[in-house]
Amino acid sequence: MDLKVSDQTFIVCGASSGFGEAITRQLLIEGAKVVVVARRGNELREKYRHFEERTEIIEGSLIYSETIDKIENAGKKDDLHGIVLNAGGPPTGTPLQTNMDDWDAAWQLVMRWKIDLALRLAPLFVEKEYGRMLFIESKSVKEPIPALTLSNSFRAGVVGFAKTLSQEVAPKGVTVNTIAPGAHETPAIDRVIKNNSSMKNISSEKAKEQMEAGIPVRRMGKAEELASLAVWLLSPHSGYVTGQTISHDGGAISGLFG
Repeated sequence: MDLKVSDQTFIVCGASSGFGEAITRQLLIEGAKVVVVARRGNELREKYRHFEERTEIIEGSLIYSETIDKIENAGKKDDLHGIVLNAGGPPTGTPLQTNMDDWDAAWQLVMRWKIDLALRLAPLFVEKEYGRMLFIESKSVKEPIPALTLSNSFRAGVVGFAKTLSQEVAPKGVTVNTIAPGAHETPAIDRVIKNNSSMKNISSEKAKEQMEAGIPVRRMGKAEELASLAVWLLSPHSGYVTGQTISHDGGAISGLFG
């Protein structure tokens, strides 16, 4: 299937590992140009050196306005077609294990920069009457995960923002969607396994086995599997899909609309 993204330009945040890296690689394989964003510039240069003609690197933390400024400027320079808003999550903890400093930091890490960046780029898409905006969050927005209080709270807020934005920009050919991943073989899952191991006083290997046993397909997902869905949502083929939160979780969410 030709996804029709060849020579289109996308921005991918958190492109140095995990979902961001997998989505970036799939876009590049499909012939797209990608502005890759992450804190570790050297890692980006090494990972994408074979695609340097079709990549632009922005090095910096997404919680800093200087980085958001650079991304906005990159979006204005190129014929931007879409953006993936993706980054790591906050520390684990139950509600009573958190304090207000934790909440302030998580707001910056999980939610604030996404709203800032979306509000800067959405008008550019609206002006061109085309755009794809994709948020990578967590299955916790549909079914809260124990001891991930900060993530559960702010990621749900991001979905609320994305849904509301989708309704405003849809008449101009701009789609806004969210992918809600379950457990995947990425660096981000390590903190969840470690937390489960500590809470249950079992080994990390046993904690992972128990997590996989609770997934109907009996395994964790691969970042490349999620990337194939993401790139379709970024493509022209997805023009009638907007305002959706799509699970990618191996059937782990038990609700009817999981």
